[in-house]
Amino acid sequence: MLNIEQFRYGDNFAYLLYGTKEAMAVDGGAWQEILGFLEKYNLTLKYVTNTHRHFDHTPGDEHLLAKTGAKYLNCTRFADNEKIVLDDGEVVVYRTPGHSRDSVCFHTSDILITGDTLFNGTVGNCFSGDLQGFFNSIVRLMALPDETRVFAGHDYVRDSLAFARHLEPQNKDIEDFMENHEPGFLFSTMAQERRINPYLRFNEKPVIELIKSRRLPHATAWERWHSLMTME
Repeated sequence: MLNIEQFRYGDNFAYLLYGTKEAMAVDGGAWQEILGFLEKYNLTLKYVTNTHRHFDHTPGDEHLLAKTGAKYLNCTRFADNEKIVLDDGEVVVYRTPGHSRDSVCFHTSDILITGDTLFNGTVGNCFSGDLQGFFNSIVRLMALPDETRVFAGHDYVRDSLAFARHLEPQNKDIEDFMENHEPGFLFSTMAQERRINPYLRFNEKPVIELIKSRRLPHATAWERWHSLMTME
């Protein structure tokens, strides 16, 4: 079983997935802190990779590669369901186009690193223009077990939950998450996301009624999700 460490740089998050000896850096912008963690726990950085190639997720790559001799895994070349081995653990790569065409998520045990595909309380902007592909990616992640922990690419919690509360002012789960989340180690579970994230609640009655009240398309799950993505 692999472990995860979270490093903040600005509102971005970098991550290390690691076992007893080996580690993989994901979106390693906090490269100095990552190097310190590797040294402290006597870990070898085996791989450096990204959830996507947007500039704010890649600034640590060259530093980590130069200082550790790790192998670079280009996220644009991953196959869907490709497996990465660290020690005795496996990380499964999901191709999740939507925010960008090259977006991927990394899944091992109850850990899901989502980059800018799925945030805690919202989803990313659809810079690829492929809303249908984005919808398919979100539906895929929604099928994961309730206990799956979502580790996103940014800390957008306050703004995300403010908008969720704007859409569903009677949803007490939103306030509960806001009051009880841990900013120093930020994640949500898929169970929580299904309760607080409007973009995962497109099949829930309160959200369907909201979409109907705005006279937006709502006949299918895809139409409801598309309608939510256009709301202000």
